Amino acid sequence: MFKSLNDFLVEAMGPLGPLFAVGGLGVLLILAALPTIMKKTVDPFSKFRDSTKGNTGPRREGPAAKKSLRSGSGKDKLDKFATFLEPKSAEEMSSARLTMTRAGYRGKNAVRTFHAIQFMLGIFFLLAGVIYAVFASATGEISTTTLVLVIIMPGAVGYYLPKYWVERRVQTRQGAIQDGFPDALDMLLVCVEAGQSLDQGIIRVSKELSAGYPALAEEFEIVSQEVKAGKDKTNVLRSFSERCGVPDVASFVTVMIQSQTFGTSIADALRVYAAEMRDKRVMRAEEAANKLPTKMTLGTMMFTLPPLLIILVGPSVYDMLQLFKNFQM
Repeated sequence: MFKSLNDFLVEAMGPLGPLFAVGGLGVLLILAALPTIMKKTVDPFSKFRDSTKGNTGPRREGPAAKKSLRSGSGKDKLDKFATFLEPKSAEEMSSARLTMTRAGYRGKNAVRTFHAIQFMLGIFFLLAGVIYAVFASATGEISTTTLVLVIIMPGAVGYYLPKYWVERRVQTRQGAIQDGFPDALDMLLVCVEAGQSLDQGIIRVSKELSAGYPALAEEFEIVSQEVKAGKDKTNVLRSFSERCGVPDVASFVTVMIQSQTFGTSIADALRVYAAEMRDKRVMRAEEAANKLPTKMTLGTMMFTLPPLLIILVGPSVYDMLQLFKNFQM
């Protein structure tokens, strides 16, 4: 059955007939699924509120109405695709928001925008692969395996490219926070020992670190703003640790919470922990330096040994070949 269908498609539309048929079927399925995906369930309370608004008499035109119109015009354009672009479960949504926050994207619609970019890049690269396959098949013969790879691989690259970008952003940002955290602790210790409170010290540290370590300064600024807003300091510190995702920050938050719970001196705890962080930074630098010879071994073997062998062994091999030729003659 499939063979006869394949032969019919090849006879009707040429060698790329099966590919065109599969692509058309995929487009039809997408068009059939879009209305269901884009359909949003109406909130009963919103429906009741809209119905009651219509019974309140003639609508008044005034500054309030204009203001509401202006605020409505700034609605997110991707809101209608929220059910398609956002995870369905609350756990997946929370995990996606945490990942985007750790990458530095704190917008309310960051997850929705990420999935929209991922979807659009996947479709764009897939279409680019189809166009290339059509041109390649028109200019010459191309095998089925190569055709599938040329079409599928660009789509997969375009789909996973935003994910790779976000993961790299998370790693880079966490590395910057980890590198600047010992200096931030030293500065915070100086502020506390000078007579400032922990909250005032965090504000000062966030201002001083903005030039050298902007990611860490941003996190400290968020902590200070949340404390000013009246949130519980323990929850603020735990949120700080969760946003950063760095083990050193998590240990610092644990030390601060224990110091606040048991009433011990914050300055003493900061002094001990700052010294420990400096030692850990030195140990990380030594570890990176000790890894260098191992990483250079492969490069040395690839780019140094072959030319050396050619220089040393090449003349002997050439003489042996000449002797072998003379012996045959």
